[in-house]
Amino acid sequence: MRTMLEVEEALRLITDRVQPLAAESIPATEAHGWVLAEDVYAPISQPPWPRSPLDGYALHAADTKGAGWDMPVTLTVVDKIYAGGVPTVPVRQGEAARIMTGAPIPDGCDCVLRQEDTDLGTERVTIFSEVKPYQNYCPAGEDFREGDVLLCKGTRLTGRACGVLASAGLLRREVLLPVVRQVRCALFCTGDELVTNDTSALPPGKIYSSNAAMLAARLAELGVLVVRLAEAFPDDAHALAEAIRQAEEEADLILTVGGVSVGEKDILHETLPLLGADRVLWKARVKPGSPLMFSIHEKPILSLSGNPFAAGATFELFGRAVLAGLAGCGDLLPVRTKGILDTPFEKGGGMRRIVRGYFADGRVTLPEGHASGQLASSAGMNCLVDIAAEKGPLAAGSRVDVWLL
Repeated sequence: MRTMLEVEEALRLITDRVQPLAAESIPATEAHGWVLAEDVYAPISQPPWPRSPLDGYALHAADTKGAGWDMPVTLTVVDKIYAGGVPTVPVRQGEAARIMTGAPIPDGCDCVLRQEDTDLGTERVTIFSEVKPYQNYCPAGEDFREGDVLLCKGTRLTGRACGVLASAGLLRREVLLPVVRQVRCALFCTGDELVTNDTSALPPGKIYSSNAAMLAARLAELGVLVVRLAEAFPDDAHALAEAIRQAEEEADLILTVGGVSVGEKDILHETLPLLGADRVLWKARVKPGSPLMFSIHEKPILSLSGNPFAAGATFELFGRAVLAGLAGCGDLLPVRTKGILDTPFEKGGGMRRIVRGYFADGRVTLPEGHASGQLASSAGMNCLVDIAAEKGPLAAGSRVDVWLL
């Protein structure tokens, strides 16, 4: 077992031990939120034929040469084509076809003149502008061509991806898509001090279990199915070991919160040996959330600090890495970028720090509360600021590393 690792080394050890789940085929209409296990190829071209991007007249560009408001050109209108219709006659030199947005462009026409540059004639149209070949012309296959890779392996089927499938005629129940099965997670929040939100009057010495609600909702946002949720599991190592064994029958990931530090009731140090789990790492060189554990039993077990912000922050860094490995989907990883602090960060120290913040237009605003036990100041935050060891305090205007959430 490795202890007190840098974040990147801990992530490498985690991802090296996580394998993608088995693939299966499901109807395309049920695949929203799942991850593709194979590339998907386009069965058709889109659009299937050249189409008009605007309302106007399809014609030959050569017929418009020199046209202007002081020297108009008149052409014979031989057809009218709506979206959903098809051309009915060929369009020769000196002729035009009235055409609407999305309609097929007739063979031989190499451009579309917008209607604002005409007199809107029905039998003959006078045009007042010159157009170039293939101006206002969407060629067949402009979006994708038959045989192109439409969606790559590892793509999560979001609403946008489902729209792409639909544009190729693939969002049908009879179309089976190869997908990595939706990740299933069991979440155990441990601590004798915890009570569920079903408890209306808070007993002395107790606190509400906020981590359970926060992480269950976050898992759902990431497309993970929470199959077992223990909001307030008692500090009982044997009971937790048995609960994990049972959860492993249906879950792909066991996520525990609390019990990972060095106190007398930090039960994961006893629970994991009772399971016979292989503890891969304990402690990452990061604050908050340093007492992180990652273990392998029948399924991966990720154990986070019980302090609310520490739990949320380390889940974003390490939990999402486990999910990405299980799903075979890099989209599940947080995006790393740079930002400029609008507010100073006044704390220093020798440990790498993760700080909550709000990122917009390259600027980062920090809230007032940074303690690992503070959760209220996380509301509305959309990033984590990664401050290297020995780098604090930081003045406003400092350039910082940012994890977008």
